[in-house]
Amino acid sequence: MQVDLVLPRHYRPLLDIRETERAIRKIKEFFQINLSLELNLTRVTAPLFVESGTGINDNLNGVERPVTFNVKAMDERQVEIVHSLAKWKRMMLADYKFQLGEGLYTDMNAIRADEALDNLHSLYVDQWDWELVITEKHRNLIYLKKIVEKIYDVIRRTERYIAQEHSTIQPILPDEITFFHTEELEEMYPELSPTDRETEISRKHGAVFVIGIGGDLPGGQPHDGRSPDYDDWSTETINGYHGLNGDIIVYNPILDRSYEL
Repeated sequence: MQVDLVLPRHYRPLLDIRETERAIRKIKEFFQINLSLELNLTRVTAPLFVESGTGINDNLNGVERPVTFNVKAMDERQVEIVHSLAKWKRMMLADYKFQLGEGLYTDMNAIRADEALDNLHSLYVDQWDWELVITEKHRNLIYLKKIVEKIYDVIRRTERYIAQEHSTIQPILPDEITFFHTEELEEMYPELSPTDRETEISRKHGAVFVIGIGGDLPGGQPHDGRSPDYDDWSTETINGYHGLNGDIIVYNPILDRSYEL
């Protein structure tokens, strides 16, 4: 088994294992309350598995295999562990009859059997998923940045809160998040890989939002893989750049690399 781990020399944890578990609980509780208030979201319960062949599961990049099993009580029909809830969330917006400006969030648990394992990725996924009802007029760069800034403010608030709760933790995030298109990063760092571009730009700014992930860049390769089912990397925005999707990236000084949130 190949696992690409970085083990920093002389690293010592700031909290012991029990304090770490308590801090995780505090972070999750604080973050979900503030995110739901900031974006007007209601918590809903997420499925752990869905029936195969329904198209509900997220295909991610289109090559990852879901974990499957057959259910005796359902005439041995096959179900699969979710990869993410990207499609399911949009179905729930309709089923729960959410209105414009309303949305949902959920605490998703998943298994990704084909994940490349390293410091940032594991077979087990525990992440927040959220979705908001918008209209066609909201599909623009200004609105995207507005939502990203709200989310980033919640992240910073959470960091300050946990630093107050645990004196050994010091806030490091900048006051504001900086925006870059993937085409810009390729222009700035043509000799670097996309991952290294993210590391360089996050090291410089502390926190960035990388826009337009999935489509081929002028250099011929995409910045990273994304699902063609729901990710928009093709809409033209400004200066010939493209995309209305993206990732919040911060700099991790322990690993000395970019860190996707």
